[in-house]
Amino acid sequence: MTEFSRSWSALLRVVSDVPDEDFDQPSGCRGWLVRDLVCHLVIDAQDVLITLVTPADTAPTADATTYWDLVGPPTGDDPLDALIPRLAAAYGDPALLKFHLDDVGAAAGRAAELADPAARVSTKGKVLTAGDYLAAYVLEWTLHHLDLIARLPSAPRPPAESLAAARTALERIAGARFPGELSDTDALLIGTGRRTPTADETAALGGLGERLPLILG
Repeated sequence: MTEFSRSWSALLRVVSDVPDEDFDQPSGCRGWLVRDLVCHLVIDAQDVLITLVTPADTAPTADATTYWDLVGPPTGDDPLDALIPRLAAAYGDPALLKFHLDDVGAAAGRAAELADPAARVSTKGKVLTAGDYLAAYVLEWTLHHLDLIARLPSAPRPPAESLAAARTALERIAGARFPGELSDTDALLIGTGRRTPTADETAALGGLGERLPLILG
């Protein structure tokens, strides 16, 4: 619960400080501008709110690791992926998009703080505890924080604790540890296909490299 709040709060602060002119910069999400990514975060925050008030009365079928499905690279055919840039553009003024994210994002943060970690919730056809659900989102927030600042070198980086927690989460999904010589940031970027490994990094990854990237859905 602490890591959810830490990573989410850091991400919201970064978005609030992005200059309006940088909303048209490319993000680390292929094909999305910064404004598209921020619009996606609005939808993510709504999903958190919806899930935390969708109780389940059956045993958990997933945890923070198995919440994520491994999917193929984006094809551009997903209706929601196609909707995001149009919706983001419809905001026009970046201040309106910032305001909406701040509003719904703050509500999602409060809901997370008030949630019973042991309560069972349902989402994506799975049942898991609220604690596991929120833990899963630490990886999401940290990756999107890195996406947001990909072309904004002066923007604050994710907290070190969030990077370490996200790396651990990705290693659990992969079922293997990334080489120690890779920083947490590099492990996350390479592991999810956001950066191509160098020849030395490929050698260090060994057999794990053959299973990368891990595209999460």
